[in-house]
Amino acid sequence: MTFKLPDSTELKRLAAELNLTLDDIKAEKLLEYMQPIAEGYQFIDGCEDELPASAYRGRDYYYPQADENPFGAWLLKCQIKGAASGPLLGRKVAVKDNIFVADLPLTDGSGVLSELVADFDATVVDRLLNAGAGIVGKTVCEYLCLSGGSATSASGIVQNPRKPGYSTGGSSSGSAALVATGEVDMALGTDQGGSVRIPASWTGVVGMKATRGVVPFSGGVPIEASIEYIGPLTNTVADNALYLEVLAHSGEGDRPDYTSSLGQGPAGLKIAVVKEGFGWPSSAPAVDQCVKSAASHFASLGATVEEISIPDHLTGPAIWGGVVTDGLWQTLKLNGVGFNHEDIYSPALFTAMRNWTARISGAPINAALILLLGRYLEKYHGRYYAKAKNLVRKLRASYDKPLQEYDLLLMPTTVATATNNPESLARASDDQIMQTAFGNTLNTCQFNATGHPAISIPCGQVDGLPVGLMLVGRHHAEKTIYQAAHAFEQSTDWQER
Repeated sequence: MTFKLPDSTELKRLAAELNLTLDDIKAEKLLEYMQPIAEGYQFIDGCEDELPASAYRGRDYYYPQADENPFGAWLLKCQIKGAASGPLLGRKVAVKDNIFVADLPLTDGSGVLSELVADFDATVVDRLLNAGAGIVGKTVCEYLCLSGGSATSASGIVQNPRKPGYSTGGSSSGSAALVATGEVDMALGTDQGGSVRIPASWTGVVGMKATRGVVPFSGGVPIEASIEYIGPLTNTVADNALYLEVLAHSGEGDRPDYTSSLGQGPAGLKIAVVKEGFGWPSSAPAVDQCVKSAASHFASLGATVEEISIPDHLTGPAIWGGVVTDGLWQTLKLNGVGFNHEDIYSPALFTAMRNWTARISGAPINAALILLLGRYLEKYHGRYYAKAKNLVRKLRASYDKPLQEYDLLLMPTTVATATNNPESLARASDDQIMQTAFGNTLNTCQFNATGHPAISIPCGQVDGLPVGLMLVGRHHAEKTIYQAAHAFEQSTDWQER
């Protein structure tokens, strides 16, 4: 496709849509004025796409059969070898299926992108390969990454390895499941409302959403630029800290240091138990009690632990929702590319998203709700997005104030343990889908909007299902979070709590 100016008739039609009046003479004059601009677009047409090239080959892949994929967590398997040396040499890594790995398919959990082949490696993928890790596959994610459950992906339901028949949580459902089984050392997830921390909570692994901007999102399929994060899922806190050092390192200057605080213990730290993180209408009392018991354990290790109230925490889901729904709709209108970010723009994604509405007829109920609401909100001309973005500043300040006195905030990651999965996608009721799609974000989505770092670690179990504890820190206080999380992990066995 090459840029071509409209003719006089089309220009007058466009003018009428904008309530501008053009006669033939003015239309021709405007086209004359536009000609140098058109030549600029034609120059851009003739340029090569400025996309990063990878030095790492071996891009063959295959779709595993059921015997290789008992929990439905793999989308595909591959063997991409990284550098011959580095801090992650020999480590096996899987990548969520909304993150670009060059020459591999990407579906974003749906049929909307059924023909997309990634045209470059996401920045985080490049950093992992440069550090010596090997990419061993892509993991199943939920439909357009819009669910906190694990029963909406076009490829099928992802089962919880801790208790098959139960949900892993989402939308990084496959990533969490593969870490929980030990099949991979780390899996990348994306977190746009809790989608790293939620499945970490439900599968008993460690999931980190770092401070906004610490890990580049470039090469991730966007929903709304201001709430998007890529983060590591691992089985241990120490591994998580190591991987985050690699993911956050641009290659210029010293690598971030998150691992040096491991083993220091929490003595001297002040931890605030956030009252509003407990007792939601959908909270399971046993989960609340398990997390409060974990808070007491921090106190026994020498931390100062006190309960505080942050009333604005309860308004967070509404504020986040005002940002994400309008934001997603505008991103989709721009063929999934989005404007006003510094990430790499993918021509392949833009092409694959064209006429996307023709391929959403089978969307699950949660996705249909978001899409319809986004389209409807156009009548309000961005009013709720604008108001929500302004309210984010107030929400951020409501956490920043206590974080001047306390080092960390503590609350449940998810307010209940994993729910039953439906028997099949075909038999999944709308109520089942909706129960996990948004209800799991009650304590997590706030920090996507405010940018605070937050980790989920397993702190116990209820009826054989893991319970996740979330620690939230000041901006760029990942080191403190890892210090406390590691101390808890090393001093207790969550599977016996």
